[in-house]
Amino acid sequence: MKIYCRNIGQYIPFKGGETLHDIALKLAPELPFSPLCARINNKTEDLGFPLFSPKQVEFLDRRSPAGRRVFIMSLCMMLYKAVDNILPGLRLKMEHSVSKGIYCHLFSLETGKIFEPSEKQVAELRNEMERLRDADIPFKRKERLTEDALKLFRSQHLDSKVNLLETTRQLYTTYYLLDGLADSYYGPLAYSTGQIDIFDLIPFKQGLLLLGPDPENPDVAASPITQEKLFNAFTKHLEFNKIIRVSDIGELNRAVENNQTAELINVAEAMHNKLLGEISDEITRRHKESGVSIVLIAGPSSSGKTTSTKRLAIQLMTNLMTPKMISLDDYFVDRHLTPLDESGDYDYESLYALDLERLNSDLSRLLAGEQINLPTYSFEFGRRIEKERPLRLEENDILLIEGIHGLNPDLIPGLPKDKIFKIYVSALTTLSIDDHNWISTTDTRLLRRIVRDHKYRHTSALETIRRWQSVRRGEEKWIFPFQENADATFNSSLIFELGVMKGYAEPLLHEVPHDIEEYSEAYRLLKFLDYFRTIPVDQIPSTSLLREFLGGSSFKY
Repeated sequence: MKIYCRNIGQYIPFKGGETLHDIALKLAPELPFSPLCARINNKTEDLGFPLFSPKQVEFLDRRSPAGRRVFIMSLCMMLYKAVDNILPGLRLKMEHSVSKGIYCHLFSLETGKIFEPSEKQVAELRNEMERLRDADIPFKRKERLTEDALKLFRSQHLDSKVNLLETTRQLYTTYYLLDGLADSYYGPLAYSTGQIDIFDLIPFKQGLLLLGPDPENPDVAASPITQEKLFNAFTKHLEFNKIIRVSDIGELNRAVENNQTAELINVAEAMHNKLLGEISDEITRRHKESGVSIVLIAGPSSSGKTTSTKRLAIQLMTNLMTPKMISLDDYFVDRHLTPLDESGDYDYESLYALDLERLNSDLSRLLAGEQINLPTYSFEFGRRIEKERPLRLEENDILLIEGIHGLNPDLIPGLPKDKIFKIYVSALTTLSIDDHNWISTTDTRLLRRIVRDHKYRHTSALETIRRWQSVRRGEEKWIFPFQENADATFNSSLIFELGVMKGYAEPLLHEVPHDIEEYSEAYRLLKFLDYFRTIPVDQIPSTSLLREFLGGSSFKY
C-alpha cells in the first residue's frame, strides 16, 4: 500500500498500522518543517492517526490555519492540566479571544465564585506548563462510548461537557488524555506537549491571558495589545448570557428541548435594541453639545453593518433626529485605478480603492452647510455613474456612513473630530461550546457569509471558503488595527443564531466536493454545526439582524 504525500509530491509505501507520526519521522529529511497535524483526504487529523488504506496526506505546521488551531487547543489542554496540578479545586473557563490571546477565568468548584490568581500563582502555572512541554508527554487520543466519556467527565467536574454530550446524543465520543487527565476539544490535538513550545501566560483582568505564537512571527509568543473597548463589549454580553442562563451550546440545546427558544429570541433581540438605543442616545447628546453630524459605521465582513445602520437610524428617529444614509462603496475609484493585491487581483478592501479626495471634499462641504451630489458606483461597469442624488445636512440631520474603513484615521483626516462619531460593529460571539472550547467570532461570520453569498450573490460555499483567507488578510490590515478608535462598539452576535444558521448552512457545506482542499474547512464547519439543535427560522422577527443573511427582512438592502 502507498500514501500520496502532497508536501513532496511522491507516493510513500507503508505496511499498514503505522501512524502519521511514524510516516513524518521517515520523511523528516524531506519535509521543510516539523508537522503538527495533517490533512488526510482533506480532513484534518492528529499525528496519532493510524493508516490502514491508501490516503492522500498533507502535513501541516503551525503557520497554517488548521495547524494554528491544533497548537492553540493543545496549549489549552496544557493549561487545564497545569491548573489541575497546581490549583486543584478550581474550574477553568476559556472565555474568548482578545488582545492576541485567550482570556480565561478560574472559578471555585465549591462556591462557583471567580478566583482571581495572584502573580505568583500565574507564574507557577506557567512554570508547570513549561515543565509539561519539556517532559514531551503524549496527547493520547481515545474514542469511547459516550456513556463512558460522561462518567469520566463527571468525575473531573466538567459539567459543561456533560451537558453538551447529553444534548448532542452521539454514540461515541473522542477525547484526549494528558498524563491521566481527560479533555475533549473541537478538533485534533498535537502528538505531544513537546511540540507546543512557544507560549506565555500572564495575569489579565480578573483572570489569565493565554498567548500562543505570534501570527506574524511564529517563533516568539504573541505580545498582548490594548483592546479595552472590545473587551468591555465581550464582558457585557457574557453577563447577559449568565442572566438568561445560556452560556454554552449544551444550555442552548436544553432551551430548544424545553421550547424556550421564542423567549430567548425575544430577549436577545431586545438586547440589540437596547444597545443601539444607548448608542443613539450618545450620538444625540453629542449632536446637541458639539454638533456631531457624521456617524461612521465600520466592521469586518458579515458583521451585520448594514442592518445595524438601518436599525440605528430608527433609534435616532425616536430621538427626533433625521438620519440620512450613504455607503462608502459609492466612492470607489474606477476599476482600472483600483490597487492590486499580492495575487495581482483588484484589492477592493484597500483604503486606496476609494476616491479619498472626493469623499473628503463632499463631507467638508456638507459640514459647511452646502449641497452636494452623491456619486454612484456601478459594479456592473466598474466605474462611477453620475446621477441626480442631491444631499444637504439640515439642523437635526445625522449622516450615517457604512463601510469597512470607517475607523481608519486616514479616511477623513482633515475633518473636525468633534463632528464625527465612530461605531465598530462585529459579531463578538460569547456562546461557548463548553468550558474549554470557545466559539470563534470568525467562524460565526464565515457561516453568515456562506449563507448570504448563496442567497443573494448565487455564490457556492466552495467559492466563499476559497476567498475567505483573502478577506481575513484584508481585515487584519485595514480593520482590526483601528477597532479601538471607535466611540462605541456594537456586538451584533445573537445567542441563538447558530442554531438557526445550521439548517441553512449544512446543505451548502455538503455540496463542497471531497477532492479539494476547501473540503477540510467545510468538514470542520459541519462537525461544529452538528453540536447544535436546530432552531426554526419562523420565530425570527423580520427586523432581526440575522435576516440580513437569511432573507425575509423588512428592511430593503
